[in-house]
Amino acid sequence: MAEDNEDLPLGDQNIIPINIEDEMRGAYIDYSMSVIISRALPDVRDGLKPVHRRVLYGMLDLGVLHNRAYKKSARIVGEVLGKYHPHGDSSVYDTMVRMAQPWSLRYPLVDGQGNFGSVDGDSPAAMRYTEARLKRIAEELLTDINKNTVDFQPNFDDSLKEPTVLPAKVPNLLINGTSGIAVGMATNMAPHNLTEVINGTVAYIENRDITIAELMEHITAPDFPTGATIYGYQGVRTGYETGRGRVVLRAKAEFETTKTGREQIIVSEIPYQVNKASMIEKTAALINEKKIEGISDIRDESDRDGMRIVYDIKKDAIPNIVLNNLYKYTQLQSSFGINNVALVKGRPHTLNLKEIIGYFVEHRHEVVIRRTEYELEEAEKRAHILQGYLIALDNLDAVIALIRNSRDPEIAKAGLMDSFGLSEIQAKAILEMRLQRLTGLEREKIQKEYEEIMELIDYLKSVLASEDLRMDIIKTELLEIKDKYGDARRSVIEHAADDFTAEDMIPDEEMVITISHEGYIKRTALTEYKTQGRGGVGSKGAATKMDDFTEHLFIASAHNYLLIFTEFGKVFWKKVWEIPEGGKATKGRAIQNLINIEAGDSVKSVINVTTLSDEEYIKNNFIIFCTKKGTIKKTPIEAYSRPRQNGINAITIHEGDKLLSVSLTNGNNHIVIAKKSGRAIHFHEADVRVMGRTAAGVRGVALESADDYVVGMVCIAREDANLLVVSEKGYGKRSDVEAYRITKRGGKGVKAMSITEKTGALVAIKEVVDSDDLMIINKSGITIRMAVSTLRVMGRATQGVRLIKLGDHDEISSVEKIERIEEEEVDESSDETTASDENKTEEKE
Repeated sequence: MAEDNEDLPLGDQNIIPINIEDEMRGAYIDYSMSVIISRALPDVRDGLKPVHRRVLYGMLDLGVLHNRAYKKSARIVGEVLGKYHPHGDSSVYDTMVRMAQPWSLRYPLVDGQGNFGSVDGDSPAAMRYTEARLKRIAEELLTDINKNTVDFQPNFDDSLKEPTVLPAKVPNLLINGTSGIAVGMATNMAPHNLTEVINGTVAYIENRDITIAELMEHITAPDFPTGATIYGYQGVRTGYETGRGRVVLRAKAEFETTKTGREQIIVSEIPYQVNKASMIEKTAALINEKKIEGISDIRDESDRDGMRIVYDIKKDAIPNIVLNNLYKYTQLQSSFGINNVALVKGRPHTLNLKEIIGYFVEHRHEVVIRRTEYELEEAEKRAHILQGYLIALDNLDAVIALIRNSRDPEIAKAGLMDSFGLSEIQAKAILEMRLQRLTGLEREKIQKEYEEIMELIDYLKSVLASEDLRMDIIKTELLEIKDKYGDARRSVIEHAADDFTAEDMIPDEEMVITISHEGYIKRTALTEYKTQGRGGVGSKGAATKMDDFTEHLFIASAHNYLLIFTEFGKVFWKKVWEIPEGGKATKGRAIQNLINIEAGDSVKSVINVTTLSDEEYIKNNFIIFCTKKGTIKKTPIEAYSRPRQNGINAITIHEGDKLLSVSLTNGNNHIVIAKKSGRAIHFHEADVRVMGRTAAGVRGVALESADDYVVGMVCIAREDANLLVVSEKGYGKRSDVEAYRITKRGGKGVKAMSITEKTGALVAIKEVVDSDDLMIINKSGITIRMAVSTLRVMGRATQGVRLIKLGDHDEISSVEKIERIEEEEVDESSDETTASDENKTEEKE
């Protein structure tokens, strides 16, 4: 740079060319950070911005405590300006005024005397007229500040030190909230009830793994200084969970009737930060413009006893309708946007409820450690001096003689140190000791003080050695604060209609979902089904047309999602509780009325998924597809986690093929695919790579002939499971999974059942354990429920036993395993059950 400047005139050689864009960018970033850190955002630990902290510390410096005389506000402002806050006096005075206003802060920190403004937006009197002192609760923020509990930094001219944060025995950020606009970000934190906040903080200390929902059992909602009603809870919940939310506030209004019979709306509390006078003025303008009708007069009858705004209702008006219009068009209803941005270690962060409490407890923990270390150091210093006193008193005559014979104090001090092994501090303290301390009574006092201070030292050391003890101290101090300053909630919580979805009103019960071949769907309580013995004829399960039969049957909880997959490879979403409820013998409702399924398409597979919102769940669980021609595909649930009204393509189906089966897996299952011909292939899920939502898949099994096709797919998730196969003529058996040897996907497989004319072709394959029950449904609509434990484990290639007695020309339509609900069984029927017995059973049902 010097070489570049050599040819310039001497006066210009110190000029350095700078790109103006870079300079402006750097200057603006510096300004932004200054506003963010030093002006607009609070510290998460004490909930204060620098100006608030300086006002409180300046008032402590000045000695205007809660039990001292008030001092002129101008004196306090001058103190803060001159020592710590080199800005305009209005910035300091406005801050102090707001901290004294009971409608601005839930727990005011300054005790003001004089005109400090009003809820109508009136300005406070000039600072030369008003007086102030600290509130008692503000002193709790400053307690122990002189015990090296927090760091100090130089003030603006390096002449004094100011605290970087206050020790804050009170969780001020939550109880008083804050608001501020920085550069590129803002904060708006709601005030809360001190009792609730401390209960929540104590619950957090006792269980660090507490959830936000559990914290909300203690901290139910914000608690505003002006009271009012929190209308709707969803915004509160969102705000606590994410740090951002919208709380709707409504004025507290009641209906009254005057002696003359005139009806009135009386408002006694208004939403937080609403200017009462401005609100009344704007309401009057709306009435004059005829936007709000039914009000004849508005009066503000507020006085020192409380707020009272009176709306006189016209004779022909309905008060409820008028009030709802006031909520709709005026500030009797307003919203508070929660935006929990605070400084954490000097950086702005958006915080949820648990994080705010966590950082406060962390800060208190550090304060307790530093305070204890300070007190231990002071106690050890005092113990050291008392030790010296006791040595001197034990050798009193010798000490007096030594001092009397010494020429000056320095010689006496050196003599004491040499003769009695005292330190310089002890020797100096002995020389400064008054003669009255040589009396016997004083000696006892010194001895007693020494013993007490040694006990204190042991206790302080135990505190430093035990985190549990420190947490107990924090908890005890918080509970003391609650006893001193705790009060009842002011803001009432009223749940809005939006808070209660239809799902909230429906118990999360187990349901049997039934879908017929022609597309009729219903849900039935699982308890409607009885357990029957093997070989029974069953009970009437679904009233269907002659050419219809039950095709899908499975168990799902009422709050689960149903993913409905169609033959054309589309997927639709439905909550289980949204499925129409029907009795065991009812037909159900056409599925086309519930989902927008296109003409010619039909439902081929339905699975139930616990949740679509848990990111870890949807990324680590998969949907396996299997088509009738043996194609298989694996896709994460995440690809199907955004429900759409008209459904989306779930898999590409080749011409001439159909979607047959869909299963939910965890990525580590074994897969068995069975074919009509009675063979099955067994391979590991890892053999199928993860594919996208619209992929077609890869070959899972090779078919035997042109008329062969896949009848089912099983994803084996349990080590103790068996494979159950069922034929169309009612025969079935279960075999060990190990009997099906593992091969690579794409082969023909091994024999799963000995297929004969008596058994008919294979129709189903299921994974079962002893504790399962089977629900078997045939095409005529008859159902039977039986325990898997009644079926013995057989060889893979055997024919099996009869599971259900079928009528002429009847066949099994659907087989589903379910968890056993009832332990008892009804009377068993033999394989020789007659047609008349079957009729009797149907009549009984």
